[in-house]
Amino acid sequence: EYWLACNEERAAQTRFGAVMCCCGPCAMYRRSALMLLLDQYETQFFRGKPSDFGEDRHLTILMLKAGFRTEYVPDAIAATVVPDKLLPYLRQQLRWARSTYRDTLLGLHLLPGLDRYLTLDVLGQNLGPLLLAISSIAAIAQLALTDSVPWWTGLTIVAMTMVRCSVAALRAGELRFLGFALHTPINIFLLLP
Repeated sequence: EYWLACNEERAAQTRFGAVMCCCGPCAMYRRSALMLLLDQYETQFFRGKPSDFGEDRHLTILMLKAGFRTEYVPDAIAATVVPDKLLPYLRQQLRWARSTYRDTLLGLHLLPGLDRYLTLDVLGQNLGPLLLAISSIAAIAQLALTDSVPWWTGLTIVAMTMVRCSVAALRAGELRFLGFALHTPINIFLLLP
């Protein structure tokens, strides 16, 4: 997941002019830029309440709003702590999802000034889970109402998952990337509910 996020998503975003989330463990900022935004960053509020999640995405949006560039550097090396059990992983994913939705709202006005690819990417990140949820609900409804198996929906979800994982496996040169396909059922059965 980290490899895909950095080497695919952020690499593509930087090619089109701006990384939309500089990951916490591997982000570096000019001190002068950070000092300009420190008050805004330290007093994050969302819907009138203090916010203490997604600080990396929030700081990235603040940097972009202030007119700074954000880039992905492929040869940078960083270390981070990764969840190794299902429950901490689910908590991490839910935190990241909340951050994505919150900071997309905060940064929507930036999109017209950025490349169209970035607008499409941000829309995809926000609409993708919604479309997956609608597809899953429609499949369950079809099964419940008609007693017919929603094979077309299942086949589409499996095909899209395998294309994404296969591209990553080919680009990384590692078959283990096919295991990322497990993220789809985790999304459907654990994160979406």
